[in-house]
Amino acid sequence: MASTLSSSAVLIGMTGCGPDPRMSVEQFIELQRRFEDKAPEPETAPPDYSAIDRLLGPYRVGPGDTMTVTFSGTDLPFAPTVTARIDREGNLSLPLVAPIKVAELELEDVDAVIKAAYVPGIVKDLSVHTEVATPETTRVLVVGAVQLPGYTRLRRTERNLVLSVVLAGGVTSDATGRTTLRRLRRPGEEWRFDLTDPEQVRAAMNLEPLENGDMIEVEASPRAVFIGGLVNAPGPLLLDPGVEVNLLQAIAAAGGLRTDITPREGTLIRRMPDGSDAMVKINLDKLAAMQSANLKLAAGDVLWVPHTVETRIQDWINRNIFLRAGATVNYNVSGIEFMNRHELQGGRAGGGSLEDSFDPFGFLLRNQALQGLSNP
Repeated sequence: MASTLSSSAVLIGMTGCGPDPRMSVEQFIELQRRFEDKAPEPETAPPDYSAIDRLLGPYRVGPGDTMTVTFSGTDLPFAPTVTARIDREGNLSLPLVAPIKVAELELEDVDAVIKAAYVPGIVKDLSVHTEVATPETTRVLVVGAVQLPGYTRLRRTERNLVLSVVLAGGVTSDATGRTTLRRLRRPGEEWRFDLTDPEQVRAAMNLEPLENGDMIEVEASPRAVFIGGLVNAPGPLLLDPGVEVNLLQAIAAAGGLRTDITPREGTLIRRMPDGSDAMVKINLDKLAAMQSANLKLAAGDVLWVPHTVETRIQDWINRNIFLRAGATVNYNVSGIEFMNRHELQGGRAGGGSLEDSFDPFGFLLRNQALQGLSNP
């Protein structure tokens, strides 16, 4: 028996002997601080806001727009209201005058050029009012963490990634801000932006106008932390927006640590802003004694309570050996199962088990013996 236990301990001890890749809690807190305090890099050239100004400024008409033109004056030789579409060349055709170039003009400027075409050659006094009856639109697909996923129609001055997301109802509460643009007519070309960064918003608005069929995907953050390993109820812990959970709360939500063995450490895995994964070693004894920082978890975090040499030995003993009152008993089935299976005990009357009859405090004695093995 002793040789079997020793061999198993050696085999278990040989696993996981490499260097520990995890950082300490203190190192992790410092890493987080560096990301929070990271100053933006100075710009090497003045920013170009011309494209943004055009997008956010007054609407400019263009090919495909259907215009309604209303004339006011005396003795008009044509109907007071005319509806016409701007052709591919950007020209608007109206009665009695040659096609008028109106593409890329604001509505007030369209009024002026139409009036100039009629006055004074055709009429001496004229007022003109134009409006866009039906704008030419571009249809793009917006999916992911937006309020209204699906096809979104964009007017001429709205054909950019940022306004596409806005017109899709804006982002949801679980959006990360990371957004990907895929061009339908340019396979393999992808643009990625973080819409929480003003500089990247500016870059997104300076892209070439979107085209029909382009797809925009807004990434959603997982609204859960994932807890696994040596806990009683491993699995995802779903979080409502704005809810904060710390390490102790997460372990409690997972049913607590297993009590048949003694887990002493955990691993927190978090995706950092630069895309790297930080692995943090958590001392569970210090955490329970409030001698270590009770870190707040973020959506997407993984908290894993792994086996150690100590817990593997304890687990092996639990499965193969049952210690009671200083005596060692060896059998072919799991100790607890054997001691509690009625049919293997000769059908004793009165209910209960051998453990109940002869050692009601056997569990405590066994744990005391295990502590002696793990702490010689």
